[in-house]
Amino acid sequence: MAIIITDECINCGACEPECPNTAIYEGADDWRYSDGTSLKGKVVLPNGSEVDADEVQEPISDEIYYISPDKCTECVGFHEEPQCAAVCPVDCCVPDDSHVETEEELLAKQRFMHPE
Repeated sequence: MAIIITDECINCGACEPECPNTAIYEGADDWRYSDGTSLKGKVVLPNGSEVDADEVQEPISDEIYYISPDKCTECVGFHEEPQCAAVCPVDCCVPDDSHVETEEELLAKQRFMHPE
């Protein structure tokens, strides 16, 4: 399951540098699959979608920090708990029920983005 940032976000930015996958972006900022990962050029994501990892993606939110669900692994493979939730002063980093994944799927996604 990915993490989502709710609209209670106060835009403090504490979460962004904590993400080992660079999956968190400031509202209105573009993102790329290649940001902070080993992904480059055309890749097939674990969900079967083919993307250009270097291509600019539209922001998911224009107003608050957001998390790209395709890059979020809930910190599996890096930490015992999601670091964004651990540092959020208003507890707005919560599980995203629309992106449910098993621990095995999250670990596979982490290894896909960081094979070294």
